[in-house]
Amino acid sequence: MNATRLMLAAGVLCICSTVLADEDWSRFRGNGATGLAGQEIPTTWSDTENLAWRTDLPGKGSSSPVIWRDKIFLTTYSGYGQAVESPGDRAQLQLHVVCLSINDGTILWDYELDAAEEEQTVTKRVADHGYASPTPCVDDRFVFASFGPSGVVALTHDGEFKWRSSVGTNTAGFGAAASVIEFKDIVIMNASIEDGSVYALDKTTGKVRWRTANIERAWTTPTMVNLPNGKKELILNQKGAILGLEPETGKQLWSCDAIQDYVVPCVVAKGATLYCSGGRSNKTFAVRAGGRGDVTATHLIWDVPRGANVTSPLLDDGYLYWSHDKAIALCLRASDGEEMFRERMPTRGRVYASIVGDGQHLFLTTRDAGVLVLAASPKYTEISINRLGNQEERFNATPAISGNRLLLRSDAALYCVKKEKTD
Repeated sequence: MNATRLMLAAGVLCICSTVLADEDWSRFRGNGATGLAGQEIPTTWSDTENLAWRTDLPGKGSSSPVIWRDKIFLTTYSGYGQAVESPGDRAQLQLHVVCLSINDGTILWDYELDAAEEEQTVTKRVADHGYASPTPCVDDRFVFASFGPSGVVALTHDGEFKWRSSVGTNTAGFGAAASVIEFKDIVIMNASIEDGSVYALDKTTGKVRWRTANIERAWTTPTMVNLPNGKKELILNQKGAILGLEPETGKQLWSCDAIQDYVVPCVVAKGATLYCSGGRSNKTFAVRAGGRGDVTATHLIWDVPRGANVTSPLLDDGYLYWSHDKAIALCLRASDGEEMFRERMPTRGRVYASIVGDGQHLFLTTRDAGVLVLAASPKYTEISINRLGNQEERFNATPAISGNRLLLRSDAALYCVKKEKTD
């Protein structure tokens, strides 16, 4: 079946601007990849308290929602692999880019694509994440979504197809994970797993603008950092080294020896200081960007045997926080890597969602036991644990924040948490 678009609402207007609004959350972990945004986010909620709306989604997925003005975009998959025991017909696998109204959760449109033949056969490991794990990104014209071996697709804000481009069809492990990011007139995709490369695609046409090879075992989403001299660098953490690339050309500027294992968490930055974690043995490196050549001996600030294998950290007021994939709440002092706290989260299962915060509170999402809310403080202070949905739902996705809304995505539904108005 050819790619089809199911328009569920007509006359959808696109409110666009070249300037990001305070309430936009345009990529994985928000603008600047900080994981920080919002104000007046509730610290307690349930299916009957401080829940603005819940919307059933057309299929499963682990991607995070992204936000542009009054629209939410996310991805799902359907037709195959919804249950490992009875996966269905592999040929029926469909991939979706979905747009919802942020005001009431109404599905505005749902664009369906055929999956590539190279997509993995479902296994218990693959089903943990599914076929819609990478988070989309959005600018003032388009929404861009990656589906690993099924390629990168661009749609307008009202669901009109623009292009679809392949960035390789290899698969490994639990499947695709790296998310697309946008920069000026290009879309940047870490296709380490699919092709051993990072790609820059033209936003308008999808054609390759540059490709940098030899990117090894990196499931991580790239990070753009601003240097004191006004220039930008594209940072990619891969097996064996942290890399600094020139974003306009893909040229490698510098490298720093680092994690000798595959890498999943994305890099967080404060100015030119980068905090890079990963590896099954868990290590974190603090490195100064802006160097040239091999900077291992000159730009490494500190490294410690702490961090996370899957989830990305949050940097807030001089401290690094994790919702560790082994269900641990972890805090390190950013200046030297000293551990501030290490506490068990309310689950024995794996954690796949990364931590987000609003500057006062930290939100740590578990798959099966709700969201743990902590004070944004190096002293461990638990505020609440909040559950939504039924016992079968799994929350793999990192939340998104827009103003006073917290968006939580399960494998079945999207929830909007918002403080109820009081008379």
